[in-house]
Amino acid sequence: MINQLFQELCALDEVEALALGGSRAGEQFDEASDYDVYLYCRGPVPEEIRRTILSRYCSIMEIGNHFWEYEDNCRLNNGIDIDILYRDLDAFAADVAQVVEQFQARNAYTTCMWHNLLTCKVVYDRDGRLARAKERFSVPYPRQLRENILARGWGLLHGAMPAYDAQLVKAVKRGDLVSVNHRTAGFLETYFDFLFALNEATHPGEKRLVQLCRERCALLPDHFEENLEKLFQDLYHAPEQAAADIQSIILELEKVYQP
Repeated sequence: MINQLFQELCALDEVEALALGGSRAGEQFDEASDYDVYLYCRGPVPEEIRRTILSRYCSIMEIGNHFWEYEDNCRLNNGIDIDILYRDLDAFAADVAQVVEQFQARNAYTTCMWHNLLTCKVVYDRDGRLARAKERFSVPYPRQLRENILARGWGLLHGAMPAYDAQLVKAVKRGDLVSVNHRTAGFLETYFDFLFALNEATHPGEKRLVQLCRERCALLPDHFEENLEKLFQDLYHAPEQAAADIQSIILELEKVYQP
């Protein structure tokens, strides 16, 4: 069924490439794993055409969601979810180039799209442009990019006046639990971006980050998992301790990184 769907999508004039991402792009998936599908298009595919095609394969369809990227979120007739994201390859490559070739650090998830490109499984590539993009960015982790991510990340974690740890102290003093949660989430997004950059590893996304750090990062702070576990426990049972937990994480990070 999924192969038939892919064939119909790839037959569209606007579609120049189709790739699989997430677990389906590798070997760690099972029959229940969702499909993350990336359609690289030279122009918009009309919603009516997409709806007509997808209705033959899907029991639930949300066409044209734009909460993150522009996508159709559906459930196949066999009960498996499928997310189809529509991208312009030139724009996507330009975004990756800002990171890989221009060394632009971001507040979090800096190298996620680079990782997405490198690890995707190309199913269809009409003119070979997606393969050429993968080849272009299949380069060693740039030293300047690493330094830029670490410098920016360290300032957000601890060094700058608006750093997350300082904001969290204020939120705890106010007893503002929503702000405590928000600042902690921001801290952790930057923390994992920092750790992957420290190890010259591309950022794999938002899922299973502790496990993936263990698997892919040779350099991790002492008590990495224990300190995170204590933070998570305190967030729900003793939120007034969250600022102190963050400081423990920073102290261990300072032992493996000297700004």
